[in-house]
Amino acid sequence: MSMPFYVPPEQIMKDRADFARKGIARGRSVVVLGYDKGIAFVAENPSSALHKVSEIYDRIAFAAVGRYNEFESLRVAGIRYADVRGYSYDRTDVTARALANTYAQTLGAIFVQESKPFEIEIVVAEVGRRPEDDQIFRLTYDGSVADVHGYVAMGGASEQAERRLAADWQSGMSLAEALRTAVDVLGAPPSEGAERRDLAADQLEVAVLDRERGRRSFRRIQGSLLERLLSPADPTSGTPASDERHPGHPDVLTGEDEPPAGSA
Repeated sequence: MSMPFYVPPEQIMKDRADFARKGIARGRSVVVLGYDKGIAFVAENPSSALHKVSEIYDRIAFAAVGRYNEFESLRVAGIRYADVRGYSYDRTDVTARALANTYAQTLGAIFVQESKPFEIEIVVAEVGRRPEDDQIFRLTYDGSVADVHGYVAMGGASEQAERRLAADWQSGMSLAEALRTAVDVLGAPPSEGAERRDLAADQLEVAVLDRERGRRSFRRIQGSLLERLLSPADPTSGTPASDERHPGHPDVLTGEDEPPAGSA
């Protein structure tokens, strides 16, 4: 009688973790960082239809890297969870912490029980009434949750990106400064000897949770507004370009800067 093939459980877990990490490393990076009026999300994503950053609920947003079909299923499940909880109890009962715990349980169960783990990392962020009340949670493929402060980078070369963010990010940055910092980090060479990439506005997906916009704080930034915010400071005047005009400013939300109704 033949003996069954035996693999130690720790080897199975290691192989699954290695498999998930390799899949995530192939994806384009996402940077999430705080600024003076909220939380900004910057993703390298040339697609205008497949989003890496989306609204979940009133003051909560979601960002992800990895396999699109896998994190999209979690995004939809998160919206359903938030809608049901907000309708059954109260809108204030829907929090990023509760949503992150729910995602962690789902990812942990998939990692242990399914034949293939999800090849994704996600961030769930909630903007508070004050900067110190902002919450950013990072979840990995195995259901691990980290409560991060200020900034986080996911995807390929995330370790190098976070080292650059640690050096460049400062609390209280304006939106324009935060976006330029994120784009600088995303375009940095992933390894020594590699070339730096200059990312244009049409290669980026940018959104914010703006604490000054009231209940529905999520807003996408695109078109001429994004180009103005990414433009460098004017050397002749010594002042930054359009720093004071954030997405909640009444003079900004006009024309092509205003997304269509129902946009996520």
